Amino acid sequence: MSNIIEQQRFMCAIGAMQTVVAIQKAMPILHAGPGCGTMVQGFFERSTGYAGGSTAPCSNFSESEVVFGGEERLKKIIENSYKVLDSNLQVVLTGCASSIVADDVNSVVSEFVQQGKPIVYVETPGFKCSNYVAHSLVVNAVIDQYVDKVYDRSAAKEKAVVNVFASLPYQDPFWKGNLKEIERLLDGIGLKANILFGPYSNGIDEWKRIPQSAFNVLISPWYGKEIVENLQAKYNQPFYQFPYIPIGGNETTKFLNELLNYANENGSQLSVEKAKSFIDREEKNFYEEMDNLATFLLEFRYGLPSYFHILSDASYVLGMSKFILTEVGLIPKELFIMDQTPKEMQDNILNIAKGISNKRKIEIYFQTDGGLAQGIIEKTNNVGRGLLLGGAWDKQFAKNKGFDFVSIGLPTTYRLVLTTPYFGYKGGLRLIEDIYNCALAAYE
Repeated sequence: MSNIIEQQRFMCAIGAMQTVVAIQKAMPILHAGPGCGTMVQGFFERSTGYAGGSTAPCSNFSESEVVFGGEERLKKIIENSYKVLDSNLQVVLTGCASSIVADDVNSVVSEFVQQGKPIVYVETPGFKCSNYVAHSLVVNAVIDQYVDKVYDRSAAKEKAVVNVFASLPYQDPFWKGNLKEIERLLDGIGLKANILFGPYSNGIDEWKRIPQSAFNVLISPWYGKEIVENLQAKYNQPFYQFPYIPIGGNETTKFLNELLNYANENGSQLSVEKAKSFIDREEKNFYEEMDNLATFLLEFRYGLPSYFHILSDASYVLGMSKFILTEVGLIPKELFIMDQTPKEMQDNILNIAKGISNKRKIEIYFQTDGGLAQGIIEKTNNVGRGLLLGGAWDKQFAKNKGFDFVSIGLPTTYRLVLTTPYFGYKGGLRLIEDIYNCALAAYE
């Protein structure tokens, strides 16, 4: 049996350098071989940020460092990095070779910490874990090694401020739009969100205020759980978890109402009347457009998709399948979770998936191999016109099967995503547009 994964949708641990890149004016420093940064840049494509991609400093770990160690080389790279880039935070990430020879990266970084530099380090050899797991390692390293030392301990808790942990930067092509939409919706019910990543955050200043927040919001079925658990233990901050991305009217309203109740139970003192008014208005606007969709579906005389497959991570598989079934009316067939979900979390995800439909069992596979996932779909004989939501690997396969295809995940070769959200009410409408624009494009 081969151990090779075909059409992989995630990266090794050092891919979490994109977590660093997503923090305003943060600089990843790679203590790794020269190919690691190039590999990350190629996988995530348009994702260089302020100091990512080919800009990211790298010690270019070679045979010489394997024999003699690379600590001095790393020290020089860090020193020179300060001369070239005006960064607010530096994060040293280790690759496979430097971890195998056990370079003492901590001692090197500690020298710069003693000089007052905002620098941390994380062990991210590729063999350790995926970038989904390493994202939490990086965030917790910044919190433990930097934020915990510099935050204002005299400042009181801010009752209506929360830290948000949701879409993984760059791994989720829609992360910027999603975080902006989360910020807008939370503001609508009276909460101020520290979204921490991307152009709409306040960068490292926002990170320094993490300990003052009332509680944390985790929108994820499993990845990122280590972050909120760390914050709970360190700063006595509780957390609210919604286990998938809420898309459309039903799930977004459920998410906001649950969060409103949780916030007030934890002392946020939000106005329920104002929050409910905001939710009602957003919901009304959403369903007005759904009425327009109903008119389109009634009048459209050509064939439209009747069922769908999804190849994505757990959050999107759960969230999209709920939305597309209950509010768009397409039937979910075989669904594939491709984020290397830990075995101990799989039963919980399957339990959540039981709520997708109360009329039929949905077939869900935990499958990291895109080729094997496509092989399962190939053997099915579903009646009607199909829709496949996946990555660029799946476009030709969908064409061969006669499916409509919507690009929703990496690699995104055939789609340019800038600030598009799939989160919330707006995200639901955008997803509907993408599905039916794709269907309409098949006709001339």
